[in-house]
Amino acid sequence: MKKMFLFLVVASAISCGKKVSQENISKTPQEPQKEAVVGGDSDSHGCKGSAGYTWSALKKECIRIFENSTRLDHAEDGKTYTTASYVIFDGNKAELFLDTQKESIILERKSEGDSWIKGDWQLIPWKGYVLKKGKDILYTGQ
Repeated sequence: MKKMFLFLVVASAISCGKKVSQENISKTPQEPQKEAVVGGDSDSHGCKGSAGYTWSALKKECIRIFENSTRLDHAEDGKTYTTASYVIFDGNKAELFLDTQKESIILERKSEGDSWIKGDWQLIPWKGYVLKKGKDILYTGQ
């Protein structure tokens, strides 16, 4: 009786093993699915946008512009905006990250207390900061 029971157990195991193997053989091979890698979106400088990093030409490194920077809001023009712009400072230079520009803009000032300037862009330290382009006030910030 014990031999018969042992034989049935072994036969069942072999039978199941063959069935599983045949199921695997009968299926056509499928292409492996490509997984989206979180943080796999490095830009040309190696900055990961999905983690909030942006290249700073002023600092020469990837930074998170919403940390350790000054937020600039659009000047009151009657429109509603859902984006923000930022400025970071390093010595007598300021780097603007504007929601309306693809590249950052680096402004310079001659001495402390002066405005930072590049072309027709001017960042004025007045009641926080005022950013002008030409004669138009575009942004203000604290």
